[in-house]
This record gives sequence, C-alpha cells and structure tokens, in this order.
Amino acid sequence: MSTTDAQARSPRWHVLGSLPFAAAALVLVNGLYILLVAIGNITDYGTNFDFVHHVLAMDTTNFGQDAGKGLDPDVMWRAIDNPVLWNVAYIGVIAWESLTAIVLIVAVVFFVRGFLGRGFQAARVWASIGLVMIILLFVGGFITIGGEWFQMWRSTAWNGLDPAFRNSVIAGIGLVLLHLPSPRWDDAARRPRAEES
Repeated sequence: MSTTDAQARSPRWHVLGSLPFAAAALVLVNGLYILLVAIGNITDYGTNFDFVHHVLAMDTTNFGQDAGKGLDPDVMWRAIDNPVLWNVAYIGVIAWESLTAIVLIVAVVFFVRGFLGRGFQAARVWASIGLVMIILLFVGGFITIGGEWFQMWRSTAWNGLDPAFRNSVIAGIGLVLLHLPSPRWDDAARRPRAEES
C-alpha cells in the first residue's frame, strides 16, 4: 500500500496532524498577529508613532554621553529630525503591515481550499510571500535599519529588537514548514482526480 493510499484511508481528522495543517496554523497566527499590529498602529497612532519618532531621531542612544543628553556625536549624523519624515516612515510601516495581513489572509483562504481538495500550491506561494514580508519588515526594517543604522540597540527606552527578533523567528519557522517536502502537499491535488476515475 502506497503512502497516498494510506492517507486516503485515514480518518479525516488526521489532517490536523499533517504538515500542511501545521503550516496553515502558523500562517493564520502570523496573519492575525500582523493584522492586529496594523489595526493597533492605526487606532493608537500617537503612542506607536512616538516609537518611530525616537528611533529615527536617535535621541535615546545611551552611550558616548554628549553633555548629558545621551547622544553619541559619532553616529548622530544619521538621525532624522524632520516630523514629516517620521510620519512618512510610520505610515509606510502601517501600509506594509496592512498589505502583509491581506496577503496572509488570502493564503489562509487558499489553505482552506487546499484542505477541500484543490491543492496547496497557491496557498504555499501566497503564504511564502506574506511571511517573507514579515521578515523584511522585522529583520530589514526594525533590526537592520532601526537597530543598527539608527542605533536602536543602544536605547533602553525605545528598543524593539527583542519583539522584532521573535516575530522574525515565528515567520521563519512558518517558511521552513511551507518548504518542507511532504506527500500531503500533493495529496489534496490528486484526490479529486482519483475520485473522478
């Protein structure tokens, strides 16, 4: 008996232990998380805007004290003091988060279709795009640009490196699951053809 035959004869609830279901669950929670982040940033614009403002202004980098202001003159040329640019950057982050949430929601819809026998190819593609968008935001935006270029790692008051790392790892685990080989990825696509013959 082949693996596909054994899977076809297993109870329907066994899908809950499958690789596609585990990947779909991680895509769902990542999508829900980034959606709630976007909603929070929109509805609580001022509080979260302060974070962007202080990171870009670099006004809480705490080493190399300059006249007690907590500023390091060797890197302060990187600081952005323009409130318009702070808003542009923050709106860009919100737009990216919102688009990422939409992409991951579309992926979840395709996962549901996959569990109904229409294959997982589209779900895997959309999910991969959405999870890479999360990694680009948190590793590229927060860890690389905010953390290193704007020296966020030096700040004790406005440091988002730990949450950015956690979010990146969770998205990365989802990406790994999406790209692991499994006969179950193709099983759903084969099932309707087998039923038709």
